[in-house]
Amino acid sequence: MDDARLQNQSRDAALRDRAAHVIPGGMWGHQRAAAVPAGYPQFFAGGEGPYVIDVDGRRYIDFMCSWGPIVLGHLHPAVEEAARVQREAGDCLDGPTEHAVKLAELLVETMPMADWAQFQKNGGDATTACVTIARAGTQKRKVLVAKGAYHGAVPWCSPSLAGVTAEDRAHVLHYEFNDVDSLAAAVAEAGDDLAAIVVSAFRHDLGRLLEDPTPEFAAAVRSHADATGAAMILDDVRAGFRLHLGGSWEQWGVRPDLAAYSKAIANGHPLSAVVGNDRFRAAAEQVFVTGSFWYTGAPMAAAVATITELHRIDGPALMRAAGQRFRDGLSEQAARHGFEVIHSGPPAMPLMQFVADADDPLDKLGEAFCQEALKRGVYMHHRHNMFLGTSHTSEIIDLALQATEGAFAALARGRTPDD
Repeated sequence: MDDARLQNQSRDAALRDRAAHVIPGGMWGHQRAAAVPAGYPQFFAGGEGPYVIDVDGRRYIDFMCSWGPIVLGHLHPAVEEAARVQREAGDCLDGPTEHAVKLAELLVETMPMADWAQFQKNGGDATTACVTIARAGTQKRKVLVAKGAYHGAVPWCSPSLAGVTAEDRAHVLHYEFNDVDSLAAAVAEAGDDLAAIVVSAFRHDLGRLLEDPTPEFAAAVRSHADATGAAMILDDVRAGFRLHLGGSWEQWGVRPDLAAYSKAIANGHPLSAVVGNDRFRAAAEQVFVTGSFWYTGAPMAAAVATITELHRIDGPALMRAAGQRFRDGLSEQAARHGFEVIHSGPPAMPLMQFVADADDPLDKLGEAFCQEALKRGVYMHHRHNMFLGTSHTSEIIDLALQATEGAFAALARGRTPDD
């Protein structure tokens, strides 16, 4: 690229050009440019509290919270201090630090279903470990997952089939979330070879209405697991620590045998966890799951500080109230400007969709709204659930609503007479 063009580019655009030469596609995974609305920044410089700052110095109120990991706000002082102290003493050592024991004890104290815990790095590590432990504990092979659900970027569950073989999926069967009859049919298909039933905290498939589990469906999952001897696995990677500190299905009165956590567990520090009951303790001891960086101390220190703070302030209650305040404000604004919107998902993990986009696979109105909000300093998403954190105070929510008021007004001005 010539120097004159480079000087006229934003830093974000220049980094995209450079990345295209050395990173396949310029970016990978869920944070690739295609996963956010057009015109959104791809590269960031930092974050502070409820704000994220892109490489061109623009600051946004962050309603994606780094796609979930930030639950107390960027650079929370207590979390960063705990991580700093351990990092300066040593982080990647010849074995775990004492924080591994402290964190396991804290998780067992926090989660009524948990008798033990072990740690990994990413959500896919944890869900895969759960499946491996379930197969070891039951000596069976079939695993049931909901159609369209996301459980990680590994062959047994990846949303992409590129590089995935039929053998990778040979023992994975599907059911429809919240469909008791579909679940029963999948259980019957597995026969006497059912190792596990995997469920998400709620249905959060991309680009569709989000759904809480119905009481009947939640009870059916537990009942089928009990009747067949299969493990009930709760994938709480996305929702864990936002909806209920004891586990997201505590609110439905159903407890899993194994559960996977990541994202919010350490407020942005790389960590995941599997927790389980005593039935699967021996299996967890027998399987070989490991990684060179799974034992580092600073993320575990950060997790202890994060969960301790969430207990102290009742984080889920704060996030639920903030999310409802934001949702109520958006609904009032939409109606006043002549738009019909649908809200779905828990208030702490909301999705807003425009009724007019129902027959539009591109969700053009929703994308245009998010682009207008971005111009006014609010980072939202029109297809993926958003995330609230405890740094989204009433004052921050009201600032965001001032910006979305302008976004709705701009959208209304842009309507044609035929719209």
